[in-house]
Amino acid sequence: MNIMSTTSETFRALVRPGDEAAVRAIVAGTGFFRDDEVEIAAELVRERLERGAGSGYEFIFADTPGGTVGYACFGLIGCTIGSYDLYWIAVAPAAQGAGLGRRLLGEVERCVSSVGGRHLYAETSGTPRYAPTRRFYLSTGFTAVAELPDFYAPGDSKVIYRKVMSA
Repeated sequence: MNIMSTTSETFRALVRPGDEAAVRAIVAGTGFFRDDEVEIAAELVRERLERGAGSGYEFIFADTPGGTVGYACFGLIGCTIGSYDLYWIAVAPAAQGAGLGRRLLGEVERCVSSVGGRHLYAETSGTPRYAPTRRFYLSTGFTAVAELPDFYAPGDSKVIYRKVMSA
C-alpha cells in the first residue's frame, strides 16, 4: 500500500512497535473512550505486529516531526465481497480541527478503493456526546443505515454508517 502526503504530516501504513503506545495516547487523549476501549485500540496494533496481514487489520498513521498525531484502523469484513469496517479513526486533541481526520479518512478510502472495496462501514454511539462524530461521518459522505437501540448501554444506541466507494 503506497501512502502519500500533501500536507505537513506524513501518512504511512507500516505498523511499528512504538505505535501501540502512540495509539493508546491518541485514543485516551480524546477523552471519549473508557479504559477498556483504549486497550482494545492498542490491542489491534499488537495483533497486527504479531500476525501481520493475517490479523485482518490495516492501519494508516499520520506522523509529524513531533510524533504520531492520528491514525485509522480498518479491515475487510469476513464473509463479504468488498465490504470494509472502519474500526478506529482518531486524532490527538492538539491536532484536531485542521482537517486531519478527513485526510486520514481519504487515505483509508483510497486504500479500500484500490483493492476493489465496495463499501466502508463505520459505527459510533448515538449519545449527544458523539454528535460531532456523527456529523463527521455525514459530512464525509457516509449515510446512516441502521441504529441499534440500547446497544452499548441503556440509552446508548449504536449508529451504523455506510459509504459507497467509487469504482
